[in-house]
Amino acid sequence: MPTPDVPALQVLLHGVHVATITNLGADRTILSFQDAYEADPARPTLSLSFKDALGQLLPQERVYSAALMPFFSNLLPEGHLREYLAQRGQVHPKREFYLLWLLGQDLPGALVVRPPDDQQLPPASDVSEENGKQQAGEARRGVPLRFSLAGVQLKFSALQASSGGLTIPASGIGGDWIVKLPSERFEAVPENEFSMLELARGVGIEVPVAKLIDLKDIDKLPEDLGPLRGSQALAVARFDRTPAGGPVHMEDFAQVFGLYPAGKYKTRSLMNIARVLSAEGEYEDVLEFIRRITFNALIGNADAHLKNWSLLYPNRRSPRLSPAYDLVSTIAYIQDDVAGLKYSRTKHFSELTLEEFSHLASRAGLPEAAVLNTVKETVARFQEHWAAQRTHLPLSAATISGITAQLAKIPLVRQVKY
Repeated sequence: MPTPDVPALQVLLHGVHVATITNLGADRTILSFQDAYEADPARPTLSLSFKDALGQLLPQERVYSAALMPFFSNLLPEGHLREYLAQRGQVHPKREFYLLWLLGQDLPGALVVRPPDDQQLPPASDVSEENGKQQAGEARRGVPLRFSLAGVQLKFSALQASSGGLTIPASGIGGDWIVKLPSERFEAVPENEFSMLELARGVGIEVPVAKLIDLKDIDKLPEDLGPLRGSQALAVARFDRTPAGGPVHMEDFAQVFGLYPAGKYKTRSLMNIARVLSAEGEYEDVLEFIRRITFNALIGNADAHLKNWSLLYPNRRSPRLSPAYDLVSTIAYIQDDVAGLKYSRTKHFSELTLEEFSHLASRAGLPEAAVLNTVKETVARFQEHWAAQRTHLPLSAATISGITAQLAKIPLVRQVKY
């Protein structure tokens, strides 16, 4: 298989070349930092995973095969979204160097990854396996495909249209909204997530601006998406953009811990995230985190894994907890008593008590009284808003009954007087 003319990708952070991913051939890659970035004592943070205990950059000497190193691998979509974008770009979905080349112009946060001199991706015969459907050298289809917010749900970057709807940029670059399409498997997922965001907002959790929008009001949406179970999409304002449209760098906790997406449910716990927030973030972030993990339990969100928690770098160096996202009552679709991540000793909602939060606080070095007060306040406020709002939100009967049953199941709820 031919070697591309440019076997390297430049990593730009806030428009500055800070690192290079070099293709060594045979799908092997290595990362190296630019000398100027490494020598800068005021360098903007690329990832906490690249820093040692003294704040110095860790040397990058490992060679990775096929998959990029975890930080960059986590920038890429997963599952059906990856398959779809890779097919549209005629890139084999497992060859991550080329997939990042394809998608690197509109990544989350303040990152851009591109080849030197904006050279074009090699022809399909150089980067994808023959499958009888693709012809060598066939031109890539002119559809939006570059937006690469990691995840598995079909989504696109979009711009606010003058008509009041949204439009997918022709280049696939530069949107200020994320459009999350209906699921292929489950009914009313956008309506579910919109409702959970509204409930969270009422509880006092920081969430981005969101709205439901009819698919017919989204201009330039690709036509080859397959069957979707619903007529509405969820539009979420990008919180990795300033009001003026500038980028704010971000990373998720799979990146923070240096884990591949496949490990997003494994080896780390909510207590581990709390430790990072306590050490690197602000006190308000810790209490907000406690508020959110309580909320996720109450709505029965069994899919809050490492990639559903992110840090923002508003001053380019110090992390803050990002607004909440991917809040879905999953028990409406799959009855599951097991949370995506362990709290401190348990992953089971039916075992979640105030004592479990006391244990988490102790293990993470958090003030126990503040943690427990935040939990109690969140439970009480949730029940108040749930009683008042559940019939006014676009929720299915299955979701309403599922959350009602969840509240009766969790010992924590019975411990908090309402």
